[in-house]
Amino acid sequence: MLIIEREERPGGILKQCIHDGFGLKRFNVQLTGPEYAWREIAKAAELDIPFMLESFISSIRHGADGRFELEVVNRGGVTCIDAGSVISATGCRERTDRQIFIQGSRPSGIFTAGQAQYFINIQGVMPVRRAVILGSGDIGLIMARRLTLEGAHVEGVYEVKAEPSGLTRNIVQCLEDFDIPLHLSSTVLSVQGNERVESVTVAGLGPDGKPLAGSERVVECDSLILSVGLIPENDILDQLGVEMDRRTSGPKVSQRMESSVPGLFSCGNA
Repeated sequence: MLIIEREERPGGILKQCIHDGFGLKRFNVQLTGPEYAWREIAKAAELDIPFMLESFISSIRHGADGRFELEVVNRGGVTCIDAGSVISATGCRERTDRQIFIQGSRPSGIFTAGQAQYFINIQGVMPVRRAVILGSGDIGLIMARRLTLEGAHVEGVYEVKAEPSGLTRNIVQCLEDFDIPLHLSSTVLSVQGNERVESVTVAGLGPDGKPLAGSERVVECDSLILSVGLIPENDILDQLGVEMDRRTSGPKVSQRMESSVPGLFSCGNA
């Protein structure tokens, strides 16, 4: 067995998720993301499972007898690997402002929630002072609390749906406990600012999902944090002709998490 990882340390997104709530099902104890990842990394070490770090799969194709041939690129060059089976745990990327068609220029200060989390928890940098958050997914709610704890002011969380997307636990612990407003059936229409975000225009939405006339208002802020959904990172699997699920954008899998290609499995946010 071999684990191929593109980053310099294993653990994926867990490395920057310093909030707790992980491990309740698997370890029967509440852990932070790094603590949870460390336990799994230690298990891999106990089983003598090697890691290839800072490595990228440039191609994957069908080999002989139903096996797979992978080309892996890293600082040592290109390595060809023969595998009897492959587990795709490539995660996902966050939707950006361009993908949800927010109008305006492109000043600095527009971040995905994961980007803001990385700056604060990994880089030790405070990227915002006064923020508006679009999207009430769990990462957006968690970042509303994190930014507040670090001294920023979160003007509010805006959600296009009539109900929040995140867990009730996070609504209570991340918003209500810190008096951060949640605006349902609302969205950000446009961003104003030249070099840096200066304000955003928000509006309420009607039952048809369109902005309500006269509900627009300008909110002064220096940043817009986006928590508006994830896109599975499955581009590399196109080379194998894997059947995809239109609803999830991930591979269609069986109860064994096996894709339409025998020997190819998928797990996690991918």
